[in-house]
Amino acid sequence: MKGVIGQVRRYERGVQLLMVNQFTINLGFYMLMPYLAAHLSGTLGLAGWLVGFVLGVRNFSQQGMFLVGGTLADRFGYKPLIVAGCVLRTVGFATLGLVDSLPALFAASAATGFAGALFNPAVRAYLAAGAGERRVEAFALFNVFYQAGILLGPLVGMVLTGVDFRVTCLVSAGIFALLSVVQIRALPARRADDTDVRDGEGRRTSTLSQWRSVLANRPFLLFSGAMIGSYVLTFQVYLALPLEVRRVGGDGESGAAAVALLFAVSGLSTILFQTRVTAWCAARVAPGRALSRGLAVMGCAFLPLLAATAIPVPETGVGRWALAALPPAVAALLLALGTMIAYPFEMDTIVRLAGDRLVATHYGLYNTICGIGITLGNLLTGAALDAARGAGVPALPWVALLTLGLACAAALNSLHRGGRLAAPEPVAASV
Repeated sequence: MKGVIGQVRRYERGVQLLMVNQFTINLGFYMLMPYLAAHLSGTLGLAGWLVGFVLGVRNFSQQGMFLVGGTLADRFGYKPLIVAGCVLRTVGFATLGLVDSLPALFAASAATGFAGALFNPAVRAYLAAGAGERRVEAFALFNVFYQAGILLGPLVGMVLTGVDFRVTCLVSAGIFALLSVVQIRALPARRADDTDVRDGEGRRTSTLSQWRSVLANRPFLLFSGAMIGSYVLTFQVYLALPLEVRRVGGDGESGAAAVALLFAVSGLSTILFQTRVTAWCAARVAPGRALSRGLAVMGCAFLPLLAATAIPVPETGVGRWALAALPPAVAALLLALGTMIAYPFEMDTIVRLAGDRLVATHYGLYNTICGIGITLGNLLTGAALDAARGAGVPALPWVALLTLGLACAAALNSLHRGGRLAAPEPVAASV
């Protein structure tokens, strides 16, 4: 970790602050969100479909509004959107802990989602601009702080929720309030080049012109489509892998320990090895090939689970726990490795395909496309898991996910070989 801190110190103050901020943002978010469903269904007594609806409102308001957040960041500057997102999440999380009426819960859930849509594209665009030619390394470091927050947040939340979920909400809101103050006072202002949102005569272009400019970037859209698979695959740490642990090992304490092992393996491996993996890849592999290899590793992450389906499940004992825990843990490790390989080059490729124009808008649209892909991918994965149980074919979901990873890797390799991942020719914005 000392090496990571030393690398961070080589960047300008704004970039350093954003990395620490992202750790704190994820700490505050993940100390609350894993326990929200239990609060809604248990303490407030909401029906299951209402719990799903409240959580779905948050997800929809974030994924659906990423493009809006990115557009606003390019037009008004990155700092105002980062601060606005933190302020809005402060209000949203505090409200979740203090209200029990459905309208207020829906409003608070929507506010927390929209907050993410405001600051996520702005943070990434700011980081890309501030890091300059060292973007790949900067995004590798960013991912270390990102994963550290995900790893620590649920542990802090477990302690606080043991006292009262409202305490968790208020502490999380307090973290975002503190972040808001720190960023207002300490984050240097930075914005996109003013020419990005002006036409050849210096007049400010419309938002629709801004969107048309991004939508006309065909290589970027092809890249976004090819990368959907990476998000569907990595999300299985939260969906298919825990379900597989419980299918084989049951829902008792041993099953809970096996699920915890998944998250520990994923987070700790990234914290320990992300910068080394990135440095190794940057020195030896072209960015396009790093992306395709990362996706291939993600797809192959499901091979241990596929192989495990051929092993009879022991009735009880250590053997059953090992079969429940070890193949998913190896899969989580390989998914983390694939992400370590691909993520920094993925973020850098978006900037290159944007031609350093309207970078936040590109990030916003990219997040929206991938968010829609995650939703559809999870629906299909859930259907595959149900079909596998019904037909007695446990290998089915793992074959499907392996195929998805290899297909996306092939698509990225094709884009790389065809020169479609290089920076495009500038596209003139229309009035």
